[in-house]
Amino acid sequence: MKKIEGIIFDFDGTLAELTIDFNEMKKRLKAIGKAFLDPLPETDNLPALEWVDHIAACLATDDPDLGKEFHTRCRFLIISMEIEAAKHGKLFPFTYPILCGLQQSGIKTGIITRNTSVAVKTILPDVEKLCGCFLSRDDVDNVKPHPEHILKALGVINLCPENALMVGDHLIDIETGKRAGTLTAAVATGRMSFEDLKKVKPDFMAKDCQELMGILKESGRF
Repeated sequence: MKKIEGIIFDFDGTLAELTIDFNEMKKRLKAIGKAFLDPLPETDNLPALEWVDHIAACLATDDPDLGKEFHTRCRFLIISMEIEAAKHGKLFPFTYPILCGLQQSGIKTGIITRNTSVAVKTILPDVEKLCGCFLSRDDVDNVKPHPEHILKALGVINLCPENALMVGDHLIDIETGKRAGTLTAAVATGRMSFEDLKKVKPDFMAKDCQELMGILKESGRF
């Protein structure tokens, strides 16, 4: 059984309470979209960031400037909603103890998020002191579930994927780890149920990160 030498955490819903209303975000984005393209194509299955990119690409086919304008307006809306949500957010009680404890024990850590860095630092100003690498969507060309996001973080902390664990509260996080070749762990502190998380077959499951740390220690992974 391989020891885990490092852990990459998701942020919202994993280390901090999830306060962003993604349904409301998509509703507002669609309102902007209809001003540019009506009717909008059926792409409700796409997350907000990918939806914006898709519609912008559709618009840019005929008018590149229109595509850029749409993309800019949507990104401003997303960032403003993220920052506003962060003002009302807070860390889970176990976040500081876990990150500090892992540092002291020599386990490498990183945090990757599809959120903007300003929003994360509103909740956790010293994020870069508490982990070896922090990468928001602003720091990569391709956000998770693209493996670039986690692979770049692993490169910063000098860790091979097979010795790392990706921890998150969403299917996207588990997909990210699997695509990059890490072990994966799902925690039910976001909006996904245990049953939904089980469907993607993570290597570990726990109600929260605190319970997960206990499972990893008891199984001899540290």
